[in-house]
Amino acid sequence: MTVDLAAFAKEKGVKYFMISFTDLFGGQRAKLVPAQAIAGMQEDGAGFAGFATWLDMTPAHPDMLAVPDPSSVIQLPWKPEVAWVAGNCVMEGQDVAQAPRNVLRRLIDEAAVEGMHVKTGIEAEFFLLTPEGTEISDPFDTAVKPCYDQQAVMRRYEVVREICDYMLDLGWGPYQNDHEDANGQFEMNWEFDDALQTADKHSFFKFMTKSVAEKHGFRATFMPKPIEGLTGNGCHAHISVWDAPGADARVNVFAGDGEGQTGEVGLGERGKHFLGGIMKHASALAAITNPTVNSYKRINAPRTISGATWAPNTVTWTGNNRTHMVRVPGPGRFELRLPDGATNPYLLQAVIIAAGLSGIRSKADPGQRHDIDMYAEGQSITDAPKLPLNMLDALRQYDQDSELKAMMGEEFSNAYLKMKHQEWNSFVSHFSRWERENTLDI
Repeated sequence: MTVDLAAFAKEKGVKYFMISFTDLFGGQRAKLVPAQAIAGMQEDGAGFAGFATWLDMTPAHPDMLAVPDPSSVIQLPWKPEVAWVAGNCVMEGQDVAQAPRNVLRRLIDEAAVEGMHVKTGIEAEFFLLTPEGTEISDPFDTAVKPCYDQQAVMRRYEVVREICDYMLDLGWGPYQNDHEDANGQFEMNWEFDDALQTADKHSFFKFMTKSVAEKHGFRATFMPKPIEGLTGNGCHAHISVWDAPGADARVNVFAGDGEGQTGEVGLGERGKHFLGGIMKHASALAAITNPTVNSYKRINAPRTISGATWAPNTVTWTGNNRTHMVRVPGPGRFELRLPDGATNPYLLQAVIIAAGLSGIRSKADPGQRHDIDMYAEGQSITDAPKLPLNMLDALRQYDQDSELKAMMGEEFSNAYLKMKHQEWNSFVSHFSRWERENTLDI
């Protein structure tokens, strides 16, 4: 049953709605709409100039309308007079094919035709920094191994508690919060859900975390590697496929006992082939899961102060072992450890579904399972592809993967590659301090 946003506003005391969409670079864009005008906006959408955001458009394009999806509406727990609602981008009556939420919606529908409903949970890591963003906010958070540090998490209790309380109130089912492996770093976990709901929650979580941090005088960042020498921000995704969406799900399509390496860890045939698709497209996947220049400071990082990066650099999979790109911690699901905090919440879910569908359709084999410690013995594996060394290599891998590009949509893929190449060109044209320090006297 569709939520009437005007009635929602009257019942909840909402004065304004934020009609929000996410652009190609993961930027969250919104218009603040008074409740008195929301009925018209629910029908027609709020108008935006797409060129003014990171979308491949020009000033000559017609208005892009973000039509709110009322099922996504969330009353801001820290400012109850405002509600946030995700919008689907439309232009001249047609879905904007390059808009990330539309890419995901299309792939969800495509998977559903084949009886597959992807459910995911994500582990969103973030740092709490000083307002300038140059150092961690807690000067006493100095342990060499700070993961799960009891004192450090309690020094930021007010921030963590407030965010977790809000998730409890929203019914997300948060179940644990911790200080992570880097000084100043935290992780908060909530229950898994259908891919679109997880993407909406992920998008809102980033907005909420930044807002609460600012309220307490800090700056929250999901940047992959904000502090040199410390573990970076990952965004691990736990993936399973079910026979129906939402509460109607009864059968885990991935689960199964059987022969072979995947059967031993509890993945049935379709789970095996879905994983095969992830492995097959991994190097191209990185262009989406690790979308910034800074991303490659995380997945190709030297040993950190704590002793491990907790990030992969090789395309390998394993059982319950956190040193590989994919971990199968138990029957019926697996964890993709490649994505980082900069990944677009909607494109992350979309590319998982795209690669997985590709794998199922081609009956892709994930290859040999490796159970070694990749950080200590990784050099012994010589036949597994290395992940891209930088953003340009990742974009080239994506551009060469015609199957994945087609699955994600040609219009999206062309727009994404164009905009991301512009970003790379901007980066390489920047004169850095390193250049001056190392080549001034050559």
